[in-house]
Amino acid sequence: MSDSKDLSQTARLLEIMARLRDPQSGCPWDVEQTFRTIAPYTIEEAYEVAEAIEQNDLAALKDELGDLLLQVVFHARMAEEDSQFDFEAVAQAISDKMVRRHPHVFGDVSVDSAAAQTRAWEDTKAAERAAKRPDGEPESALDGVTVGLPALTRSVKLQRRAARVGFDWPEAFQVFDKIDEEIGEIKEEIDNGSDPERLEDEIGDLLFVAVNLARHLDVDPESALRRSNAKFERRFRSMERALLAHHAALNELPLEVLEEAWQAAKARESDGDSG
Repeated sequence: MSDSKDLSQTARLLEIMARLRDPQSGCPWDVEQTFRTIAPYTIEEAYEVAEAIEQNDLAALKDELGDLLLQVVFHARMAEEDSQFDFEAVAQAISDKMVRRHPHVFGDVSVDSAAAQTRAWEDTKAAERAAKRPDGEPESALDGVTVGLPALTRSVKLQRRAARVGFDWPEAFQVFDKIDEEIGEIKEEIDNGSDPERLEDEIGDLLFVAVNLARHLDVDPESALRRSNAKFERRFRSMERALLAHHAALNELPLEVLEEAWQAAKARESDGDSG
């Protein structure tokens, strides 16, 4: 490897990845990876970035952003080995895109507000999607909503796209009726014998409508569920510690005792003591 003092840190990272991927002298694990096998790690690292932000841990955020950058470098290196593109091409593509999507900053276009900029941004993205659409394929308001997104996030994006063409409830309170309807359909399915596939459909419909309610209330459902998950874990661990101080195992205790301990854990948290 070149003397690291003679390299920028970006160049150093690119050289490290090239060494790791060297078929003769590289790391066997790194050499055998493909786009498909690395993709789950890329997703995982993005979530770890989000977790560091949620915890307001800037030291962790620095580390997690580095891990996420490594994923970009890894994919770019594999593409370079296949003579497709390299890291510089990736950087150029996103730089060009940012300039193209911000003509009010890099050009002579004027926008009056953040809302106007959002509309202009979406118009530019729509034009980019249209340019990529195969000849003869009809345009859809849902074009470009990535299938690989987390389900809650994709629901929001699908609903926002549909709302842009008028397919939406005008007010949030109207969504409550739909939630009641979906709950009724779940109860009916249970009464009819709970066919697993049908029940899955109905539960999915309820979750989709819950996302719609969150969207109308300007709440990010993915973030909201992460917070609820963290709150449940925090309270459960508190309950668990309190009970295991006097009992061998939680599964030997009746639900009434568990519920009482759960309420006590919530009370401790309200008093400022999560443990």
